[in-house]
Amino acid sequence: MERVEGTTSDEAPAARDGEEVPQEAPAPDTARSKRRRRRVRRTVLVLLLVLLVPPLSVLAALRINYMGDPADGTHTRNRDALWLGHAWVDGRKKDADVTALARRLQGTGIRDLYVHSGPLEHDGTLPKSAYPRARWFIAAVHEKLPGIRVQAFLGDVLATEGPDGMRLADPDTRAAVVRSSRQILDTGYEGIHLDLEPLHSGDRDYLTLLDALRRETRSRDALLSVAAHQIDPLPALHTVAGTFTDHPKWWSQEFFGQVARRVDQIAVMSYDTAQPLESTYGGYVAQQTSLALEVTPPSTDLLMGLPFYWESNFDHWGHAETVPAAVRGVRLGLSRTDADRARFGVALYIDFAATDADWRAYKEDWVR
Repeated sequence: MERVEGTTSDEAPAARDGEEVPQEAPAPDTARSKRRRRRVRRTVLVLLLVLLVPPLSVLAALRINYMGDPADGTHTRNRDALWLGHAWVDGRKKDADVTALARRLQGTGIRDLYVHSGPLEHDGTLPKSAYPRARWFIAAVHEKLPGIRVQAFLGDVLATEGPDGMRLADPDTRAAVVRSSRQILDTGYEGIHLDLEPLHSGDRDYLTLLDALRRETRSRDALLSVAAHQIDPLPALHTVAGTFTDHPKWWSQEFFGQVARRVDQIAVMSYDTAQPLESTYGGYVAQQTSLALEVTPPSTDLLMGLPFYWESNFDHWGHAETVPAAVRGVRLGLSRTDADRARFGVALYIDFAATDADWRAYKEDWVR
């Protein structure tokens, strides 16, 4: 091809005066590439909206639920409880420790102590070696803290999400748990506090166990209390979570009510919520309080758990799950649902991790 002076075969022709140089149409591949990039950007935006809008909406709703003022009189009914570690019954604690505990509890609303006295074996049995100093501790509490009840805090891991653990479907195991409860009540405890985890919503074997335990405790004028999972914040959320994670976490509100009707006390483990802010955590606790109040019979003590410990991980952000936020949430839920309920309190988890700030917030915001 003959070369034209002033141009190359790859250059556009020079413009003459007054003439517009025609623009070349984009190559087909370039146009398709631009359209593809636009589709990718739109898809990414839609995915971000799908992923972020629901969680952000939930967080906004929880923040709104944390707003407002609690009703007057939404303070302790002197039915609060404290979870205690195993050191109180295995020989590590002494008389001076009970004296210090009595001083700490003076002027509070605490009526029950759940002292860890297990764990239960997977077959439901309980070795007496697990609580060698129980009689001493019970006697010391009755001497220095008259009116305070001591309950045996018994728990175990259930084989619901792994191969190891207690199997409530086995009737022999359930019978062994009842015998273990009878055995430890003989030591002088005034109640059984049961904490079995992870316990899936709708577990009929658990309800059968509670029925048997209730007959035993009632025959001895003792209490039956349980640590309860949180309630579905959205309908059937436990089913969705179980489908995708094999860890449902929540109970349905209906199942919570079935449990509450079988016990003297039910303490909601209203912590480890993964909430990122104090306001969203407090709003969540307010919702949990309302949901629990709606289905707990007036004859059962409902206790909402307070996080008396510090951790920072995906399940529990220490800067968010604070005692002041939890107490405010409890008071808001109580105010909105049943402000005058008598059989209501908070449960503090747990003594050996509690700070002075935790105790101060409990006393100033709840006890007053």
